Amino acid sequence: RLGLLASLAWLTKLTADLFMVLGQGISGRDLVLILGGLFLLVKSVLEIHHSIEDAGETHELAKPKVGGSFMGILIQIAILDMVFSLDSVITAVGMAEHVPVMIAAMVIAVGVMMIFAGPVGDFIEEHPSVRVLALAFLTLIGVMLIAEGTGQHVSKGYIYSAMGFS
Repeated sequence: RLGLLASLAWLTKLTADLFMVLGQGISGRDLVLILGGLFLLVKSVLEIHHSIEDAGETHELAKPKVGGSFMGILIQIAILDMVFSLDSVITAVGMAEHVPVMIAAMVIAVGVMMIFAGPVGDFIEEHPSVRVLALAFLTLIGVMLIAEGTGQHVSKGYIYSAMGFS
């Protein structure tokens, strides 16, 4: 995760325009922000959709997916880990400006996740509205990253105040 963070942080320093779109110059930094924002937006909206569509099914009717080779399962776990790592790295790059702050935030976040993963998972299972709220914030961050990538500055105070209010 730290290597991915360092490479994305380096890309955000590429501020020279690579090409023009509708009279707006697009740099490497803009591409990282726009693509990262689109990634967060798509993943969070699909997850919200999945949560709501599956909410009507009862657990008795849901058929668990069984099968697959050991290697296939390991590959799926690795892909999921990369996707969630990319998710947190894109969020860190988009929300902070200094690499040491991003590194500290990621190390602390991983430590907190390791300590509280079980209790938080249980809480979210009991309160699905919290999961949807968290996904809504990921959607908001994705939109903010896209806006930043297209040259529109959005004060991070709006994001923080929305989280605090919720």
